[in-house]
Formats: sequence, C-alpha cells, structure tokens
Amino acid sequence: MKATGIVRRIDDLGRVVIPKEIRRTMRIRDGDPLEIYTEKDGEVIFKKYSPMGELSDFAVQMCETLGKTTGLPTAITDRDSVIAVNGAPRRELFGKRVSSELEGVMEARQVYRRNAGDRGITLSEDLDKYIVTVAAPILSEGDVMGCVVFFTEGEGTAGEVEHKLAQTVAGFLGKQMES
Repeated sequence: MKATGIVRRIDDLGRVVIPKEIRRTMRIRDGDPLEIYTEKDGEVIFKKYSPMGELSDFAVQMCETLGKTTGLPTAITDRDSVIAVNGAPRRELFGKRVSSELEGVMEARQVYRRNAGDRGITLSEDLDKYIVTVAAPILSEGDVMGCVVFFTEGEGTAGEVEHKLAQTVAGFLGKQMES
C-alpha cells in the first residue's frame, strides 16, 4: 500500500472526503460504488466496486466463445480495467487499465467500429500495440458497466459479424447484470 500523506477527519455524520487528486488518479467518479474492507490492525481500505467482477468467470467463457467463433482476439472490460481476455497473452492484458479513449467510447454509449485507414484507439493505456476494432458498451439499467471488445495488433478492421456479435454479447451481459 502506498501512503499519500493526506489526512482527513471524519465529520459529525461519519463521512470522509476523498481528495480530488486521488479521485482523479483512481478514476473515481461521483456516484461510483466503493467496497469497504477492514483489517485486524485497524486499516480501512476503500476499493472501487466492479459489478462486472461478479461475472468474471462468465466473461472469460464469453471471450473464449467469441474468440473461437471469429478467430479474433477479444476482451471484456469493466469501466476501468480488462477482466477477461482471449486470443492474446492473458498476463499482458488482464487487469490493465482501459485507455481513456475506450473509456470515452463507453461513456458515449455507442458501438465503436474501426474503419480502414483510421488510427484507431488503444485497448489499454499501458500497451499501445493492441488496437480496438469493435467496442460495444455494456449497459445495465442505464448505467455503463463495461465493454465487449474485439482488438488486433496493429492494422485490421472488423466486419459486420463482429460488430453485431459484440453488440449482442454486450446486451446479454447487461441483462445478466440486471437479474
């Protein structure tokens, strides 16, 4: 754990303000759920809660199925990081933070499809070699939960089949989140 040197007091209603710098760095937005952990030595740990994390085993199976069906690398993300990967080194991408460009696609709530000749957007901030060809935001009860992504190393585009598959799987995962 990394110390920030920032100290905050609890107010009379039991609230603690998380400083703006930390919220920006950790991509914590207004209304984001935080999970609270406690340790025996008195530590209290706040962690961003990812409802998609509950579907991670299912997301892995979906990625495998999409990969086998299309022969293309696939990933499923929550709002912040990659939670399932197929067709690329899992260790390289799993848990990596999504790029701000992909985050923008999710926030726009529109399916993204790379056109021939486009520079494209990167899947992860840390690895610029993986370029998104199709990204379909996962929406549940009007909230963005994550994204279904087809990607490639370098050049490449996706066809109508991948576009529709990503859209369908994103819709299915969104419905699973609601139940």
